[in-house]
Amino acid sequence: MGLRNRKHSDNGDIEKGNPDNESNTSETKADGIVLEYQGDEYDIILKYAQDEAAKAAHGGEDENAEDEGQTKRLWYAPWKKVKTGNEKEKQVPPDWLQTNITQGLSDTEIDKRRQAFGYNELQSQKENQVLKFISYFRGPILYVMEIAVILSAGLRDFIDFGVIIGILFLNAGVGWYQEKQAGDIVAQLKAGIAMKAFVVRGGREAEIEARDLVPGDIVVLEEGNTIPADAKIVASYDDKDGSKSRGLLEKSDKKAAQGRDEQKNDDGEDHSDDKGPSVCSVDQSAITGESLAVDKFIGDIAYYTCGVKRGKVYAVVSATAKQSFVGKTAALVMSSNETGHFQIVLGAIGTTLLVLVIAFIFVVWIGGFFRGIQISSPPENNLLVYALIFLIIGVPVGLPCVTTTTMAVGAAYLARRKAIVQKLTAIESLAGVDMLCSDKTGTLTANKLSLNDPYVAPGVDPAWFMAVAVLASSHNVKSLDPIDKVTIVGLKDFPKAQEILRGGWKTDKFIPFDPVSKRITAEVERDGRRYTCAKGAPNAILKLQKFDPKTVTEYRNTAGEFAQRGFRSLGVACKEDGKEWQLLGIMCMSDPPRADTAATIREAIDLGIHIKMLTGDAVAIARETCKALSLGTAVFDSERLMGGGMTGTEVNDFVEAADGFAEVFPEHKYQVVDILQKRGHLTAMTGDLFRADDAPSLKKADCGIAVEGASDAARTAADVVFLDEGLSTIITSIKVARQIFHRMKAYIIYRIALCIHLEVYLLLSILILNETIRVDLVVFLAIFADVATIAIAYDNAPYAKKPVDWQIPKVWIISTIMGLLLAAGTWLVRGTLFLEHGGEKGGIVQRFGSIQEVIFLEVALTESWIIFITRLNQGPDSGEFQWPSFQLVGAVLGVDILATFFAAFGWISGFAAHGGWTDIVTIVRIWLFSFGVTVIITIVYLLLNKITWLDRIGRRERSKKDERLENFLADLQRLTLVHERSEANHDSYHLAPGTSSNAQGRDSEPSKKNKPADDGNSGQDAKAVEDEGETDVDTKTTETPAPKREPTKSDIPQSQTDKPEFQASAANERNG
Repeated sequence: MGLRNRKHSDNGDIEKGNPDNESNTSETKADGIVLEYQGDEYDIILKYAQDEAAKAAHGGEDENAEDEGQTKRLWYAPWKKVKTGNEKEKQVPPDWLQTNITQGLSDTEIDKRRQAFGYNELQSQKENQVLKFISYFRGPILYVMEIAVILSAGLRDFIDFGVIIGILFLNAGVGWYQEKQAGDIVAQLKAGIAMKAFVVRGGREAEIEARDLVPGDIVVLEEGNTIPADAKIVASYDDKDGSKSRGLLEKSDKKAAQGRDEQKNDDGEDHSDDKGPSVCSVDQSAITGESLAVDKFIGDIAYYTCGVKRGKVYAVVSATAKQSFVGKTAALVMSSNETGHFQIVLGAIGTTLLVLVIAFIFVVWIGGFFRGIQISSPPENNLLVYALIFLIIGVPVGLPCVTTTTMAVGAAYLARRKAIVQKLTAIESLAGVDMLCSDKTGTLTANKLSLNDPYVAPGVDPAWFMAVAVLASSHNVKSLDPIDKVTIVGLKDFPKAQEILRGGWKTDKFIPFDPVSKRITAEVERDGRRYTCAKGAPNAILKLQKFDPKTVTEYRNTAGEFAQRGFRSLGVACKEDGKEWQLLGIMCMSDPPRADTAATIREAIDLGIHIKMLTGDAVAIARETCKALSLGTAVFDSERLMGGGMTGTEVNDFVEAADGFAEVFPEHKYQVVDILQKRGHLTAMTGDLFRADDAPSLKKADCGIAVEGASDAARTAADVVFLDEGLSTIITSIKVARQIFHRMKAYIIYRIALCIHLEVYLLLSILILNETIRVDLVVFLAIFADVATIAIAYDNAPYAKKPVDWQIPKVWIISTIMGLLLAAGTWLVRGTLFLEHGGEKGGIVQRFGSIQEVIFLEVALTESWIIFITRLNQGPDSGEFQWPSFQLVGAVLGVDILATFFAAFGWISGFAAHGGWTDIVTIVRIWLFSFGVTVIITIVYLLLNKITWLDRIGRRERSKKDERLENFLADLQRLTLVHERSEANHDSYHLAPGTSSNAQGRDSEPSKKNKPADDGNSGQDAKAVEDEGETDVDTKTTETPAPKREPTKSDIPQSQTDKPEFQASAANERNG
């Protein structure tokens, strides 16, 4: 916005102007309100400057930028456009952040702010339940039935019109209710894993659910806490009224308003003094990858989902979850509306059936024209009636409802076993998983560190050694990390160390662990004597100073032995003021495998699932864990593998055959998943307990799994959230998912067979006999077919021994054969009615019975019993036989009895002979004949599923590879664009190979020192990440010698029994 241009004066002097003609009023628009500036010229300028400064303080919005927002057309009113959201981000008014830290917010203010910004939580978009219900009337299959409704109304067949509408609403209602019920169970479980926060409200501190926070809330952040929302630090916890920090806060706000967030000189010198002392440290590795905990000052922002490593402060919530830094990132992965594979399969089946219906109607109409049948008359036998019949029988209206109900019931079952399915289609993905990329800590191991016998240096009192280890630990017992916890709890075995610690110790300074220095340092004093205590990675302790060579040699050998055994090692040292450091010894701890993990892994292998361990621990620890679990020891350093000199195909072969990778970053997880998917594997991945940046990998995987204790961002991106630790929960869920898949596949085969049955029979009946089944009977056949089989959702089903596939070609082949056999059986019944006995029609009819009722009963019985056939084993790997559930048996029996009464008493026969009744002997004959047809179809079905070539049709091609394409893509990633300028100043650009792989491998080593612990117990796991090759101890190796080279094609594991264990260590690279 600018001031109005000055009007030119009549005398031509632009600077002087013409006071008579020039207006002393200037107008501008700000936020849609017209403001008038009046007075002297420079008064207007000064007023304008003040307004702009105030506007900048409110977020610096451009008043001329019109926020149109995004619009979309309504599906039910395409001529209307509605706003879906603003392009601009919702801003928190600055005055909302001026909350009194001693009083907090009032209830009235909390409600007002919650209405504006909602709850403080990351969540997927909530569905409108009305629109969700309406969605059950949309899709190819439902559109066909809706056409049937219109056609029946046009034919004035209002009974069928009402019944078909009833079918549509019944299916929609059942599907909607079951899915909502499953969603309610999931929501209830999610409420139990809510994050907590300490907040100041009404003048007192209270613990509330983090989702109840609003902008402007005063929260208490302390060591060990997870930050519940983006929050601006306003005071140290000791500064209760904020008086000491007020000046620093005002200075910080002023600099932020002036756009000088980076407080550095031109020479890059940091202005830390301008901020005052650091009041806390925050681990931001989950969102930035930065290894070292970041010091935070008054006025700084503490980001949502990060962990507080040091200090205790008051902070004001500046942005709730959805508006936070992490929330914006999570929104990118949540906004994807990809169509699941299950919807694609259902859509393809529905479309194919629709095409078949149109083809059958076309053939019937051609035959009808040759017979001279009218389009709409007579009422009982015309071309439109034929079309209506085929529309009803040709498309399974209950297909979406039954499959959705089956998945919803299965999801509710999983939820009761602490597995939250966030997308129903994830069940299908989980059933087909053949690769599980698993985190180590808490999934394969117990996530319960235990302290083993330590190494104590010669001449050192074990009690003093243990006391120093405790002094160099966090003392915030409310939120101890696992390593400090096991250290402190270990005091129970050292009574003398407890006596030492009762001697009046005082901590003057505590520097928490960081992955760069790899140690904790504490400055303590007692009785006027000052000590510096250190605890950390063995090599990090050795770097403090030069110790006695004999002690160092023994120390190194012990550290190497611990590393070879897969133990986590922590060196301990102490220094009294005025004296040198004393090397006290090494603590040794381990995270034992869960008791059930080894058996679960064997079960997973039997289920055709290959487990790959992806961990942030060192290679030696990872391999020892694998040995303990019989998982296979082909575990490699992910950084070297990804940066190796192999071709694209060789890298993919390596990833596919490896048992796991150690020292992984989230980008390595993403790459492993991507490679496995390109090879045709359905991949599941568990997210790390303590990282938010695993979200992209979870979203990339076919089934992302957030394990117990995972971050909010990981839970949001995951398809399935587990509330129990351990691999057994995941494997159990996969078995349940395969049972659900079996039910859905059984129903689909059953329903396609039924469609083909009646289409083929009625096509031939109309063309040969000019005869059909009455529309009202056809409608009830459709009702019986769907109502009874909704109970398939509660059936007892086997779980397949191998990953499952839809095998659509096989489904169609088997369904078609079964449908043709059913049609043949119905024709046999119809054929017997041509026989005569004593001048009356005989065959299957003993005394009396109409053709319509006899055919109706035979069709109803044989079709309802087919579900018992398709629920049987669907191939060699389908699992053990399971008896049908009482729900399914009861539903089918109820339909059979109802159909029998229809035929016996002619309830809807109208003016038929004998009132439409059928004698009891004829009823018994039809039951026996239908049972015989069912037996024959069962034998054929079982034989078809034993055919090997048929079982291979339609299966996913796993471990597929295209060497030329893979190598081309790998080479393309290694190219770089080079810009060159000639002596004549001519620019040229060309592609050239990037840095050599080996160089990359060497160059990447220093960066590993800054690598945060990616797996296990947050940052402190890296305390036990042992040596970086700077000393003789290289804990990244096992007893297998490390070759001094990059992996090559010959190193690719070829089988589970022939997998070389190699690892190029940093020390060997530097020495080589």
